[in-house]
Amino acid sequence: MTAGTEKDPLVIFTPSGKRGRFAVGTPVLAAARALGVDLDSVCGGRGICSKCQISPGYGAFSKHGVTVSATALTEWNSVEERYRSKRGLIDGRRLGCQAKVQGDVVIDVPPESQVHKQVIRKRAEARQITLDPSVTLHYVEVTEPDMHDPSGDFERLTMALRDQWDVAQVRADLSVLTRLQPILRKGEWKVTVALHRVDDAEIPRIMHVWPGLYEGTVYGMAVDLGSTTIAGHLCDLRTGEVLASSGLMNPQIRFGEDLMSRVSYSMMNPTGAAEMTAAVRAGMNTLFSQVAEEAQIDKTLIMDAVFVCNPVMHHLFLGIDPYELGQAPFALATSGSLHLTARDLDLHIHPSARVYLLPCIAGHVGADAAAVALSEAPEKSPDLVLIVDVGTNAEILLGNTEKVLACSSPTGPAFEGAQISSGQRAAPGAIERVEIDPVTKEPRFRVIGSDIWSDEDGFDVAIATTGITGICGSGIIEMVAEMRMAGIVDGPGLIGGPDQTGTDRCFKDGRTHSYMVWDGSATGGPVITVTNRDIREIQMAKAALYSGARLLMDKFGVDHVDRIVLAGAFGAHISPKHAMVLGMIPDVPLNKVTSAGNAAGTGARIALINRKTRAEIEHTVGQIHKIETAIEPRFQEHFVNASNIPNAVDAFPNLFSILTLPDINFNTGGGDGDGARRRRRG
Repeated sequence: MTAGTEKDPLVIFTPSGKRGRFAVGTPVLAAARALGVDLDSVCGGRGICSKCQISPGYGAFSKHGVTVSATALTEWNSVEERYRSKRGLIDGRRLGCQAKVQGDVVIDVPPESQVHKQVIRKRAEARQITLDPSVTLHYVEVTEPDMHDPSGDFERLTMALRDQWDVAQVRADLSVLTRLQPILRKGEWKVTVALHRVDDAEIPRIMHVWPGLYEGTVYGMAVDLGSTTIAGHLCDLRTGEVLASSGLMNPQIRFGEDLMSRVSYSMMNPTGAAEMTAAVRAGMNTLFSQVAEEAQIDKTLIMDAVFVCNPVMHHLFLGIDPYELGQAPFALATSGSLHLTARDLDLHIHPSARVYLLPCIAGHVGADAAAVALSEAPEKSPDLVLIVDVGTNAEILLGNTEKVLACSSPTGPAFEGAQISSGQRAAPGAIERVEIDPVTKEPRFRVIGSDIWSDEDGFDVAIATTGITGICGSGIIEMVAEMRMAGIVDGPGLIGGPDQTGTDRCFKDGRTHSYMVWDGSATGGPVITVTNRDIREIQMAKAALYSGARLLMDKFGVDHVDRIVLAGAFGAHISPKHAMVLGMIPDVPLNKVTSAGNAAGTGARIALINRKTRAEIEHTVGQIHKIETAIEPRFQEHFVNASNIPNAVDAFPNLFSILTLPDINFNTGGGDGDGARRRRRG
């Protein structure tokens, strides 16, 4: 509500379009607050933070029906001059707390002055992210104590927040109260308060108090706790900017590479769950230290954290034995979202820091899948989208505006290079791209850290510091698909012998054959091969992934999808063509397969920098239909068919419109003639 009359000046704000009449002498910041305009201020209008910068417009504005004179605002004053000389206030900008209304005026609020500014994401948006963090900063001036006012310092701080920021009530941890009195006196009763509030209905909590005006910022962490890797993003909670990202291998791998191995470890060892909890929390603290060092910040300024993870990681991180998740009906101890403190989880960040865990969808579909749903918003998609979060335990979503289905598939760690004879994590020296000549069967490849292919001039120089060390996840996917396209591997997954394939790179290796990719033994390097067991590992992983997708399609009542989104730590590095040749994903036009990168991590970041999305995803999760693959009889049927490369039954018309696969079977004892026959499949 405004206090102006028809005779008072008209104040129009852009880009919001909000307008109202205000008495002459009203500060622009006060007018903005009265209209609910998104104009930032930490100091509450005292002219000491410079956050409320505005750009007044002058001249005729026919769109708004006003003409703004040069005297529409009070003259430039000494406070603004001080900020221009000290901090380079941009020409044409004014401070909203200093400039006062004198006449009709049009005021533009630049993006950097908006509290709830839009945060840019680096790819096409499924949604806009509006900055609205749970931790905000407020400068206040506190009444000094005297003999006639027996109230405590905290109570008078509470009154200052109520009177100066309209914050009716606050709470504080004991750690804040123990430091409050010396801080108030050091700041001469002027302090900056960090408040934490997720829901507007809840009472805010004081996280920290600084003497005087604190001109720094506060931070939050968005963490994707995966079975194999942990990835974290450090965000500036005042801008939404990602300041540093880091990752590390999950220390729990020593207890088992896949989820069920870890559940078994907890079942077989009385202290197993506690050991794994301690390990992952120690790893988490290492991650916090890494990102703080990279960003060169004090990690005790990290005041908010959001975590996403699969159900087993969820339980082990919380210190809950995952025993029940290892057997039907796969009951979670809790599936709802959780609001905790860093102390609850032994995290070494700010002592009052708050932690939020997104809700789990079902016993095998976790908070990471909820985060993917938050990032990609399948419930808002007009076309039918299949979202596959590729990892040790793949989470799959299928939906549109009609409904969303979800399931998980136990793919295992093969896609991340684990359980592969020459496999490794994605690091410099790992083979990440592969091509095999279909005639000569000779491979060419690229390694992480170099853009030069192995058969190009300068390759040896380019890899001199890294060498060739192994094959990472995206590399093994391309390798097996290329071997299938080149006639080195048949549909059932057997590597042919040299007489069948026409190359000595295929050599006898026990009872089966292997394919020589790189022999570095002459220079002391590794010998990199693909074995038939490696092929089997990839077949099992891709069959589990595809079967989960097909099961959701069955439940949705469709035989095709409109588009596919590949998510996950290395989703951006997977070639859609090679994924489809393998039969990892259903058949769609290749231009309808896109990457979302680490969508679970992005979902965690959205929940971190916009507190209102937490309630949104909690509601969305309640609407998602959960499918349990372990009890669905058709899952096994799809799995058997999907073990073939690409599939024994399902047609891939889009794929086979652009390539052919050799029609070969190395289990029949056929010779070179078998390897030469090709056909187009539809």
